[in-house]
Amino acid sequence: MKYCFFWFLGLVLFGFHAQAQSGEELPAGYYVTVAAYSKAREDYAQKFTAKLKDRGLDARYGFNSAKNLYFVYLSYFTALKPSLVEMQNVRSQGDFSDAWVRVVTGDIPMDSPVTSQKPVQEKPQQQMPTEPKPVVERPEKPEEKPEEEIEIVENPPIVQHDPMTLGNTEVFLSLFNAANNRIVDGEVQVVDTERSRLLTTVKGNEYLILPDPKSKSGQLTLIGEVFGYRKLQHEINYPLPLADTVKSYVELMGTTVTVKFDMVRYHKGDIATLYHVYFFNDAAVMLPESKYELNSLLQMMQENQNYRIRLHGHTNGNYHGKILALGPEKNFFSMEGSAQSIGSAKDLSFKRAETIKEYMVMNGIASERIEIKAWGGKRPLYDKHSTNAKKNVRVEVEILQE
Repeated sequence: MKYCFFWFLGLVLFGFHAQAQSGEELPAGYYVTVAAYSKAREDYAQKFTAKLKDRGLDARYGFNSAKNLYFVYLSYFTALKPSLVEMQNVRSQGDFSDAWVRVVTGDIPMDSPVTSQKPVQEKPQQQMPTEPKPVVERPEKPEEKPEEEIEIVENPPIVQHDPMTLGNTEVFLSLFNAANNRIVDGEVQVVDTERSRLLTTVKGNEYLILPDPKSKSGQLTLIGEVFGYRKLQHEINYPLPLADTVKSYVELMGTTVTVKFDMVRYHKGDIATLYHVYFFNDAAVMLPESKYELNSLLQMMQENQNYRIRLHGHTNGNYHGKILALGPEKNFFSMEGSAQSIGSAKDLSFKRAETIKEYMVMNGIASERIEIKAWGGKRPLYDKHSTNAKKNVRVEVEILQE
């Protein structure tokens, strides 16, 4: 990992004097980073930062809760491209050949106090003094060199460098919403285009080496699918990525291929599924791991006050029996205090959608902005006895107004 070398270096520098640093939470943006330390090792981050300052570098450090790490960085940017250019500059200096851009997701604060931090300056190049060109008289006939004095030098051997492929090139997948200047936290699916086969799912806004599809065409499909945003799909060629740089979403920055996903919010008529909102069996109470996607819906509703949505509740099959719903204490993610009743599959699907609505309302969303439609088991995605039957249990979000 990129962190390992600088972790060790931080240990070596333990004895150096360090000036007190704030180590506060890093605001959203792009940081040209040279070291990372665990939450329990802020003192190492302080000492390494102080050492870099002693060398004349404008080094700083801060904490990133998403990674639970302190990052020591040399410069900060509110746009991706200049950060990657500066990263290549830092790497070229030799001391930090493994420098990388740490991306902190969220709304970028344009008035951030660190936006004025200067990039690392390249070593100055010596300039030759300019002199007027001398006037040289052309001889009538050039003097020929005697044949015996002509020195024959062998041509140097031709070095054939490996062609650039995605197997030897790092890729940066940028998820960004330009409408509100937000770095979007999400994942990208990597698909073997020729065989329509999912190879892997990776985090966006990270460096990685994409897997080889080992197909005749070498084509990969990259799908950025983040709840709250329209699905975006890009194609890239594994053996010949340079040919793809003519595409608007692919750019070569130094030795990094950047694939840009310009994320766009849902529009009226769009329907999206809350695939990562889960419920306890026979209950309208959500599992704790549902919070992330639920909060993505909440963020979407808070961002655009004109959004009106309809929640469609679905179950698997025609259930009839006990239903455990929210009790008076409104424990959205715990069965403690739940209230029991008897009802049908339609009743269960309604109560599950209603639970999501109540969560939104308790977090400041006006009740009239959310409608509910219960379907029970009438609209399954898969046969109720298939291995995918659990996916029939879902809540869909329809955009009625934007």
